[in-house]
Amino acid sequence: MSRIGKSPIPVPSGVDVSVVDRKITVKGPKGTLERVIPGAITVRQEGDELLVERPDDQRENRAMHGLVRSLVNNMVVGVHTEFVKELEIIGVGYRAAAQGADKLELALGFSHPVNVQAPAGVTFEVPSPNRIVVRGVDKEAVGQVAANIRKIRKPEPYKGKGVRYLGEYVAKKAGKTGK
Repeated sequence: MSRIGKSPIPVPSGVDVSVVDRKITVKGPKGTLERVIPGAITVRQEGDELLVERPDDQRENRAMHGLVRSLVNNMVVGVHTEFVKELEIIGVGYRAAAQGADKLELALGFSHPVNVQAPAGVTFEVPSPNRIVVRGVDKEAVGQVAANIRKIRKPEPYKGKGVRYLGEYVAKKAGKTGK
């Protein structure tokens, strides 16, 4: 049995969960998330806990058991407390500016500024010109948006310039030596 899949999901107060057919809906103070449960996995509520169960030990059901439990847990955690990814910008003249809560303008050494539009449910904050905070209730969306911003200008290995996650270590190369 899956170690992850068999552990129950605690539902905090203020979070409402409903399972209808194959669709689970989680409502909380930060927002609402919906997902269709894949395969033959079932989710049922027992008191203030959610239990994810599989019908048998077939390979596909074993594979989906822990995955569905993690996805449902991320939904519950996301609507109760938002997910946050922080990025930092390193480089002379590199900066970010927020244009509303869902649009970002980045100056990353290109000949033009790069505009990033946030999908629904994701917001941006720019506490300082070299720091970006990506927030949202959907963990997948927050992580994907942060990865897309990082992908615009990855940290290069010689000086470390670029966009990186807060606290990310970039291994630097020695570079050329003079004569």
